[in-house]
Amino acid sequence: MTIELEIVQDWRVFATDHSLAGVALSGDDTVVSWSDGRETAFHRFFLRDNCPCSQCYLPLTREQLFEVTDAPADLAVHSAAISAAGDLIIGWTDGHASRYAPGWLRAHAPDAQSRAERHAARAQPFIWGREYADALQSFDYGDIMADDGALWTWLSALKSSGLTLIRNVPVEEEALLGPIARISHLRETNFGRVFDVKSKPRADSAAYTSVNLPAHTDLPTRELQPGVQFLHCLQNEATGGESVFVDGFAIGEAMRKHHPGEFATITTTPMAFWNRDDRTDYRWSAPAIALNDEGDLDEVRFANFLRGPIDAPAEKMGDIYAALRLFQAMTRDPKYFIERRLAPGDMWAFDNRRVMHARREFDPQTGSRHLQGAYVDRDEINSRWRVLSRQLGEPC
Repeated sequence: MTIELEIVQDWRVFATDHSLAGVALSGDDTVVSWSDGRETAFHRFFLRDNCPCSQCYLPLTREQLFEVTDAPADLAVHSAAISAAGDLIIGWTDGHASRYAPGWLRAHAPDAQSRAERHAARAQPFIWGREYADALQSFDYGDIMADDGALWTWLSALKSSGLTLIRNVPVEEEALLGPIARISHLRETNFGRVFDVKSKPRADSAAYTSVNLPAHTDLPTRELQPGVQFLHCLQNEATGGESVFVDGFAIGEAMRKHHPGEFATITTTPMAFWNRDDRTDYRWSAPAIALNDEGDLDEVRFANFLRGPIDAPAEKMGDIYAALRLFQAMTRDPKYFIERRLAPGDMWAFDNRRVMHARREFDPQTGSRHLQGAYVDRDEINSRWRVLSRQLGEPC
């Protein structure tokens, strides 16, 4: 066995109240027993693939150097023991040596009970409807700009409910870039880095008219919809134009519970979305509601005014339109609405891949209405939140 190499520590901290109580070899597995009586079998290639030593990971970047295909096909565990410090020590038949901390092993244990615990421990989205209107969380611009704790609290609320309101944003153009800069960089689209939401004589989107906009997500025409949308109010003197928000996850869960057949259809039938003008032509197809690999709600993608014809077998059209009609009807049900009239200095920040937004028709003859918007992808929100969590000692 070679001398153990330096361990490359992960940026994350893997803490556990459970210690390793024993270890045994069984075929391709190294089976560890825990102080709480649980047993976990780790496959030989899983352990070798995740060796954290400085030969397998680059200390400077903490990125993996070792590729598991370079391990001999007949690689086996030569010896396994628990060190005085409580770590698992593995000696390999090719002469390599590995050391694994119990916190890391528990955090990545593949046994069914451990995996179920990890799934249950994940933060679940806060599902809301009209009853949440009075409890909608609002945050102060100055606090977000000056204090990392306030920034973390706001991002936590945004991740949980998908909808937040920021007050006291300076009433000046591009002031929304301040909170965005506290997160990361924005996502530019064909509408620009920052886009102006007001009536235009030659509009290239219904948003740039005064008509009623039904509940929708922005840019479902893109392979990856923008993650979080920011809408900052600069002027709002016109009659009408109230903002309406609908939690698409609330509709998805209601369909799953009360209309399972339609839910199965709406989550598996691709819908085509098109956005075309004389300069651009964007198209993408995907279900209106997407699930992750574990069946949890992951994304809502819908804008009826951008929807193209459904491409499906004739015999399925009846079921598809039944599901679509139900979904659209639910997006119009006021019990799912949060409706507010923005004042200058207010800014919405909401998850565009979950929360659908609508706008009441307004009369541009009665006054000016001018909002500015921008997008930030979910990845940037999640990354900033995780780094802040580590810095503030919060679990992530």
